[in-house]
Amino acid sequence: MERLAIAAVLLVGAVVLALVLRRRRPDEPVPTSWAVPTWVERSDFASPEAPWLVAVFTSATCRSCQDTLDKAAPLASDEVAVAEVEVGARPDLHERRGIEAVPTLVIADAEGAVQGSCVGPPTTAELWARVAEARDGPADDPS
Repeated sequence: MERLAIAAVLLVGAVVLALVLRRRRPDEPVPTSWAVPTWVERSDFASPEAPWLVAVFTSATCRSCQDTLDKAAPLASDEVAVAEVEVGARPDLHERRGIEAVPTLVIADAEGAVQGSCVGPPTTAELWARVAEARDGPADDPS
């Protein structure tokens, strides 16, 4: 009789637990990707005449933003303009381009079409490869 009572209590507990779990709402999903603009107005940036723009959208409170900017800076040349767009200084550009996460880096051609991007801090090799791919097109796959 005692075993039957214990089994009944366990069964009732299991049913109650199942009902509670069924009614529990799932947590909001965590974003796994962030929006990246597909176009930028080149006149919003210094050196709009340069054939290429590397724009690094940053925040003054973001440690990895400065690291990303430091990695992008050596790309600056007559062919490539590198610009920092800090949210405190240019909130209008962050808002107009829908920047939701920093650092966000975009590589745009002379017309402003975004040809490549990185959201989050890229490695130096990744950054330089994305710029090369944007400028030269994707590498041919030998396979």
